[in-house]
Amino acid sequence: MRALYLSTRFCWPTISGAHLRDFYLARQVAAKYTLTYLGLDREMDGPVGSSRRERLEVLPDSEMVRVRRPAGYGRIDLVRGIIGPTPVSILNFTAPQVMDKIERVLAEDRFDIIQFEGVHLLAYARRIRQIAPNVPLICDWHNVESEVQRRYAQSGESPARRLYARRTAQLLKRAEREVLQLANAHTVCSERERQMLLQEVPQANITEIPNGVDTAFFAAGAAGEGLRQNVVFVGSMNYHANIDAALFFAKAIWPGLRERRPDLRFVIVGSRPVPEIVELANQPGITVTGTVDDLRPHYGSAVMVVAPVRVASGTRLKVLEAMAAGVPVISTPLGAEGLAITPGKDILIAETPAETIATAAALHRDTTTWQQLAANAFRLVQAQYDWSVVGERLLSVYTELLAKRPDADVVGVGATKSRG
Repeated sequence: MRALYLSTRFCWPTISGAHLRDFYLARQVAAKYTLTYLGLDREMDGPVGSSRRERLEVLPDSEMVRVRRPAGYGRIDLVRGIIGPTPVSILNFTAPQVMDKIERVLAEDRFDIIQFEGVHLLAYARRIRQIAPNVPLICDWHNVESEVQRRYAQSGESPARRLYARRTAQLLKRAEREVLQLANAHTVCSERERQMLLQEVPQANITEIPNGVDTAFFAAGAAGEGLRQNVVFVGSMNYHANIDAALFFAKAIWPGLRERRPDLRFVIVGSRPVPEIVELANQPGITVTGTVDDLRPHYGSAVMVVAPVRVASGTRLKVLEAMAAGVPVISTPLGAEGLAITPGKDILIAETPAETIATAAALHRDTTTWQQLAANAFRLVQAQYDWSVVGERLLSVYTELLAKRPDADVVGVGATKSRG
């Protein structure tokens, strides 16, 4: 049996939460199916639509196809995104040359099932449905993107950006309804998002497939040596929700926490920090690492991990990683949204800067609470969020769809015979 996994990104290296979800779900699929992973990449060499096939040591039995996509957010697309019917976040990933490449992949091989990652790939999903009407099609939703934009419209730094986000949210909502009707099944990160999408299209087949964590990997490599003195924030530092969270913590929370606990340091760990994040390193007690090869030493030095998220959707893998690494987490309600957590038992929730300062200062000195939080959180992620557990849920969706396909002899796309 052959599966095609189509994503807005090439999943390796795993430099963001989205990369992690793609990689680990693809690995679970590859354990049962012959997998072709087609990921878009705006940084590879060559013109838009150019591609290269490769094998990854981390996914040895899968064919990996990397396709050059447009650089994104050009001036023309920004204008089209405000006056036209298609939001800029979809235009950003859509190009005729990429469409041609996807069509060639579909012509070269027969696929029994196809998964695509989110509303941003709507144009390609439409074409796949035309070419392969009988192939089960799954959409995996990392976020409800209209919700992300709606939240940004409420907190953006300028009236113009808030207006643009509001328009984008409206267009995305319409596109999301189309996706819900187009695909045979959908997977989302939380029950909250499942209910939200069912309100839009009640007949949609939607399953919660939460984000996960490689529990053994983080548990084995994050043991701290000596005193833990770092307050750690982890995330891709060119993503607007993480930028907002880090700036908010550094400006509204860190000065007060540092005044109460001057021995602590605030460490921002994440790839591609934008200039305003880099500049935070000029403030007393703040370190900005940039890209790191291994997060585990930073978890090992952390007395706590913070998730002061104010804008976003989906669930935060950084929270699960910290729990697997045995580090207590202090989060805003939004930062822990969608996770099966119990505040005060396996995570600490603080809504305001004053609450966060008081909670963090108390945790720093309370060894018993620290140990209980860490132990409870580890048990939670091991039982419910390990990627092996999450992957089985995805594979059950595959099995259900394949059992319902209309005719096993007509699910092929291309002219070649299935090798699975």
